[in-house]
Amino acid sequence: MTRLLITGASGMLGANLALLAQQSGFEVLGWTNSRSLVNAPFASSPVDFADRLALARAFEHAQADALINCAAQANVDAAEQHPEHAFRVNADAAGDLARMAHEANLPMIHISSDAVFDGVSGNYLETAVPNPLNTYAKSKLAGEQAVAQENPTAAIARVVFYGWSPTGTRSLAEFFYNNLKAGKHVNGFLDMFFSPLYVNHLAEVLLEMLQKRLSGVYHVFAPESLSKYDFGVRLAQEFGLDASLIQPISARDSDLPTRRSLNLSMNTNKLQAALGKSLPGVSEGLSALHADFDSGLRMKLLSLTS
Repeated sequence: MTRLLITGASGMLGANLALLAQQSGFEVLGWTNSRSLVNAPFASSPVDFADRLALARAFEHAQADALINCAAQANVDAAEQHPEHAFRVNADAAGDLARMAHEANLPMIHISSDAVFDGVSGNYLETAVPNPLNTYAKSKLAGEQAVAQENPTAAIARVVFYGWSPTGTRSLAEFFYNNLKAGKHVNGFLDMFFSPLYVNHLAEVLLEMLQKRLSGVYHVFAPESLSKYDFGVRLAQEFGLDASLIQPISARDSDLPTRRSLNLSMNTNKLQAALGKSLPGVSEGLSALHADFDSGLRMKLLSLTS
């Protein structure tokens, strides 16, 4: 049985990935940082990513056969306020893990972000030149560079995703669902485009990438893009909620404290060719989001941190 180390296991991607990997026959060890897990059906332990010696000791103790690094300071505004912490977790620790994985000959996937691009052109290929606009994006790009330098056999997966999370408030899907369910008015950006992949579809793809031992940079997104306003409307329709509660506005007119990229539509042809199949689209993702809600996944995830 493959012993899979998943960092950031209390985050949305890490938790969903850990549950799926365990169901798929992996022996899972999940590392957490700022938020611990309880009642998890897989082994987990807290690791301080700010402490390089602690990180090295934990890695040696893990005795893993493979690594997927989901750990990140992913709060864009918090990263802007605390850049040193963002770079330590998103860049330095990523490089440390990549070096250790390379020395131990472990297959590794490092999770990066669509935010490394400036959002001027859209339809980005893996070969497009990054131009990050904020501290979070700069730290994620630095993480990519550190991983590539320390571990040339690692795969770097640029992602953007949505789904149910252990906190219930992490994803754009949860933002729209929670507010619309409560009958609250919300804003939806007409001019901010992305290519979101449902988190469990993303988890399935990551495990397949690991099995194929892919290396290099891959865009792991839905093969279509839409505005965040349109995403909210489609989610409302999927769940039978009132889409008229979503106010269409321009991101330029919003009060977002940190500058963000606008057109982060992505090209996924490279990954689809490597996998030999198409990636799931937004409609498939929203249907799966709904089905997983009905099956109790949301409550199961919420129970992991309560």
